[in-house]
Amino acid sequence: MTDPVAKVTKHSPIVYPAMNPTGQHTVLLAVTSPLSWVFYRGLIRYLRSEGLDPTLLSSPGVSLQATSEAEGVPNIAVPMKREISPLEDLISLCKLYQAIRKTRPDIVDASTPKAGLLVGIAGRIARVPCRVYRLQGLRLETVTGVKRVILWLAERIACTCSSRVLCLSPSLRERAITLKLVSREKTVVLEKGSSGLDLNRFVPKSKQSSEMDRLLHQLGIPAGTPIVGFVGRLVKDKGLRELVEAFRKLRETFPALRILLLGEFEDGDPVEPDIRRYIESAEGVIRCGFVPDTAPYYPLMNVLAFPTHREGFGQVSIEAQACGVPVVTTTATGAVDSVIDGVTGLLVPVGDSDALAAAIAKLLSDNELRSRMGRAGREWVERDFRPEAIWKSQLQFYNELITENSPVHSRAASKYPAKRVFDLCFSLTALAILLPILLSVALLVRLFLGKPVLFRQDRPGLNAKSFTLLKFRTMTDARDAQGQLLPDAQRLTALGRFLRSTSLDELPELINVICGEMSLVGPRPLLPQYLNRYTSRQMRRHEVKPGITGWAQIHGRNGLDWNQKFALDLWYVDHQSFWLDLSILARTAKLVLTREGITKRGCATMPEFLGANVEQEKGNA
Repeated sequence: MTDPVAKVTKHSPIVYPAMNPTGQHTVLLAVTSPLSWVFYRGLIRYLRSEGLDPTLLSSPGVSLQATSEAEGVPNIAVPMKREISPLEDLISLCKLYQAIRKTRPDIVDASTPKAGLLVGIAGRIARVPCRVYRLQGLRLETVTGVKRVILWLAERIACTCSSRVLCLSPSLRERAITLKLVSREKTVVLEKGSSGLDLNRFVPKSKQSSEMDRLLHQLGIPAGTPIVGFVGRLVKDKGLRELVEAFRKLRETFPALRILLLGEFEDGDPVEPDIRRYIESAEGVIRCGFVPDTAPYYPLMNVLAFPTHREGFGQVSIEAQACGVPVVTTTATGAVDSVIDGVTGLLVPVGDSDALAAAIAKLLSDNELRSRMGRAGREWVERDFRPEAIWKSQLQFYNELITENSPVHSRAASKYPAKRVFDLCFSLTALAILLPILLSVALLVRLFLGKPVLFRQDRPGLNAKSFTLLKFRTMTDARDAQGQLLPDAQRLTALGRFLRSTSLDELPELINVICGEMSLVGPRPLLPQYLNRYTSRQMRRHEVKPGITGWAQIHGRNGLDWNQKFALDLWYVDHQSFWLDLSILARTAKLVLTREGITKRGCATMPEFLGANVEQEKGNA
């Protein structure tokens, strides 16, 4: 499913809308593909009517231009690839930063994975006060290996660069939290989820008899023929194998059964060759391809089958229910929220073709059950998925976000305003150059220490706000007979000692820097339990972001005692500058090569900080 692209040459200049002279709050709505603007029908006009000033941003295409003209709002076209493409992604990031700096929006609201990542980073660099990542689904749920790691990192960065993460459904929110992509406090779900549904377009089949007769005749389907429908991309993640296997079983009981497919095959996540051949040639399979308006087709269906493996919400489920059609879908993320099991449809396990066939057969065999579920589905959609209620909640969400994120600049930040730009440029470059080393270390940790490859731990950062620190694992999880972890010295492996001595275990912290949680240079992030043990002076180390390296690291690192470390940290807080950071980075490189100050004598790791009074007593002893 592709959108015809408007004529844009490689060197076409980006046209920016004029800056808003009215004082209205400006909202930059961003998606990757221009086809996604169909989900914004009505919302753009509503935001304008409530005093906001939207601008649309996506890859170039006819849909972007058409939506912009229909809604009467400006647009910006920036090419973005849906798949991973490092060089083109970097070019897109630069153009997005330029676009955001020119338009200076109050809110950036980015949807779909690639736009969420690139626009999120660009918005963070450009210091947009309110940054929203609209989480529509998680591709990483159905992939494995290196690609899953890359997708996890991309989602994590997108979530971290945002002020809030707007999740499309309750189950998607829980899944993102479980995967440690985002904290619960940062997530929001509007109403019951979804983006709402235009009930004037999706109406019960009882009101469309003439249109139904026309479509049935056009498709060559005799009246009264049982029809199972499917709406979506014809890809593996949508459960096409289970759908075909279930259809084969059902044809044994219902020989006249037809399956109506609305959607196209795609090169990304392609279905298996045998499944594609069956769909293209089997009797009873009616493939309509991509249709611009699916609403007239739902009333033809007796049941909508939607055996998806992952979703953001499962919008086609409520579209079918709005038309009075019961739905059989799965317990996958997002899909589970789109049906009331046993009331408006039936839920089956993901990947279970037998359960799918049994659920569809149950509905095909019971006219009264289908009618009852169809009526219940329409009532549920009318009650809980009216777009006006969701738009109103979104407007309230925007207003709260603007209030929360009024510009406040700390004393430390104003002393060195270019620090964030330097951190980001340096870290992105270093991550690209060091990627082969990162992947090699990850493989070694996986082979010798097992899962997980990354060590994650909450640490206090700027203003003592908690974030998740990322490092490569260096220790085992070995425990004693009582289930307690063994001392660090017994759990630290030979590989772990090597990674620590070369500082390779710290490389994943570049991701924390890119996300804005850390800086290249600053006091090292310590354990959260230390916060209550600091003196008010020691607490000042949290006036700046924690760093991968710092003033204390180049003056002894873990060879120092705690009082010495804190004194050096506070000196840096009061004297930070661009040239000082460059000097610290250069001296750090030398220390890493000579492996100085890795551990304190007699300790495998830095001993615990017990509090200022205890440390003072140690110093006097």
